[in-house]
Amino acid sequence: MSTPPDYPSDTPSDDPLSRERTHLSSSRSALRAMREDVENLDISDVTANWVNAEVLHRQISERIKALADLSHTPLFFGRLDYLHAPGADKAEGAGGERFYIGRRHVHDAEGDPMVIDWRAPVSQPFYRASKKDPMDVGLRRRFGYTGGDLTAYEDEHLSDPAEAATTSKLLQQEIERPRVGPMRDIVATIQPEQDEIVRSGLAGSVCVQGGPGTGKTAVGLHRVAYLLYAHRERLARTGTLVIGPNKSFLHYIEQVLPALGELEVKQATVDDLVAHVEVRGSDDAAAAVIKGDARMAEVLRRAVRSHVTLPTEPVVVVRGSRRWRVAAYELEEIVRELLDRDIRYGAAREALPQRIAHAVLVQMERSGEAPDDRVQDAVARNTAVKAAVKAIWPPVDPAKLVLRLLCDADFLAVHAQGLLDEDEQKKILWQKAVRSVKSAKWSAADAVLIDEVTDLVQRTHSLGHVVLDEAQDLSPMQYRAVGRRCTTGSATVLGDLAQGTTPWATRSWDEALRHLGKAEAVVEELTAGFRVPTDVITYASRLLPHIAPGLTPVASVRENPGFFEVRPSAADSEVVGACAELLRNEGSIGLIAADARIPVLAEALAAAGVTYLGPGEETTAETRLTLVPASLAKGLEFDYVVLDEPQGVVDGEPDERTGLRRLYVALTRAVSGLIITHAAPLPPQLG
Repeated sequence: MSTPPDYPSDTPSDDPLSRERTHLSSSRSALRAMREDVENLDISDVTANWVNAEVLHRQISERIKALADLSHTPLFFGRLDYLHAPGADKAEGAGGERFYIGRRHVHDAEGDPMVIDWRAPVSQPFYRASKKDPMDVGLRRRFGYTGGDLTAYEDEHLSDPAEAATTSKLLQQEIERPRVGPMRDIVATIQPEQDEIVRSGLAGSVCVQGGPGTGKTAVGLHRVAYLLYAHRERLARTGTLVIGPNKSFLHYIEQVLPALGELEVKQATVDDLVAHVEVRGSDDAAAAVIKGDARMAEVLRRAVRSHVTLPTEPVVVVRGSRRWRVAAYELEEIVRELLDRDIRYGAAREALPQRIAHAVLVQMERSGEAPDDRVQDAVARNTAVKAAVKAIWPPVDPAKLVLRLLCDADFLAVHAQGLLDEDEQKKILWQKAVRSVKSAKWSAADAVLIDEVTDLVQRTHSLGHVVLDEAQDLSPMQYRAVGRRCTTGSATVLGDLAQGTTPWATRSWDEALRHLGKAEAVVEELTAGFRVPTDVITYASRLLPHIAPGLTPVASVRENPGFFEVRPSAADSEVVGACAELLRNEGSIGLIAADARIPVLAEALAAAGVTYLGPGEETTAETRLTLVPASLAKGLEFDYVVLDEPQGVVDGEPDERTGLRRLYVALTRAVSGLIITHAAPLPPQLG
């Protein structure tokens, strides 16, 4: 396909911007027509029954939503002019083609593409082509928008040796554009090293180590969008899931995939995954660390298997006038064989009556009978067989089992022998016995233990692909819980070892991936910072030798060094004054403080008449200030940040390393500027 007639064709006499606006208008009209075609579909003649009709109606509804034209979101953001038709033999001298790169595919009434999906193979050079490797691209054009209006363009003649390589001004402006509201996609600004991760295959798992502002979360979400494009049928069957650290974070990122036309990806926290019981209690740090330790998996496995009792009596099955006897030693062989196979407890329990019935059928055949499968099923349901199974392999309730371990010191000691010492056992034992599962004040760590037992009893459903964000904060037992959800699928693991802010945070990705069951995953490191200004990330990186020695500091690629200032403050009114000062700028403002300081600062803001939001609430033109406890700052970003009392943030954690990591997170939430206010001395690690 050479350039179709309705594509803009630049000549010296043209007004390129007008022609590009015309193409944008035509593309929007074509998208509306595509949507109307779907809305007008008549399915009355193709649905055999109401079930098919319901399914088809749902699919049509989803298609209509996916074809929505978001007025303030550019329909296309780039253009590629190829020297030759992609796939054609260059020796033939075939003419080149032009493609507009956007968030979704748009075609005209004849089916010719007007906008190409950014995930299509032909779009890849938009992200990867360079002067050194132009990938047969003669011209790459980037578009600048104000709202939904196309207002600028910028050209790179990649195959022209006379033109020097330059930094894209439009790209830089898009990266530095103020953030208001939820997280937005980075589809127009994906860098080559990010694109390589985004387009990596479905079969392999990937772990992305990325410092603040390197785009790791956006890369993970765009990878999901790419995989759904490249493997839609497979993932439609097996499912995809994005796992985030908390509800605020999920709310912040929830608009990225819909903006790319993907509506079917579910989101959850780890707590959501393991919600077998209501969490109403909490653990101290020491108990939580032990409960989250991988050794607990073996303690639980032993406890589950302890319910199996080797038989000492035979099973006698009466059928009509005949009595069939399965000896105790034969039953023991069956039980030991099931134990040696180490299959799920519940699956083995379901197999046991069939194995006993098979032993009876063998005797029947030896006596001259010819029993079939129906006879075996009847024997398996025999009262004597069911009684034997109940005695040998009783059912296990996961929550009751964990409750017994936490309340019964002797039961715990037997199954933790050689794994947990006496002091560790005492730390996780409840001080008071609990009567029932419902009355227990379960902690988040307890819920993970119950999930482990649930999987030991019955296999957990596995998805096709799981994205795990802020992965550095998970305990080994939490990694196992996530890993169970993708045993037959793959995973994208996102995190930053320097931002591990739990006492059980992982110390290495090799260790984390092993617990996740993805030891073969490729670890990629992103070190180019697109969000945090140079002066801010340089200051925050002073903490790296103390919190994550060996990590490469993030190097900001932003041309704007950003606004950065450290201010001694004697009163809370000065903190409020710093917020008011930053509110004169365009964009969002975050006031981050130690959790204990939040009520005090909330009162000071209210007294000054400054309105504010909580984490996860969407900013508006009227209210652009968010008051953020340091414990909830991870994953969020603001144009400007006021960080109150750094030492207070450190002191709010159970140990100094965790406190310094929490501070590192708080220091790196700003996109354009940071003011640090403090009355107490700064942590010495900041120099």
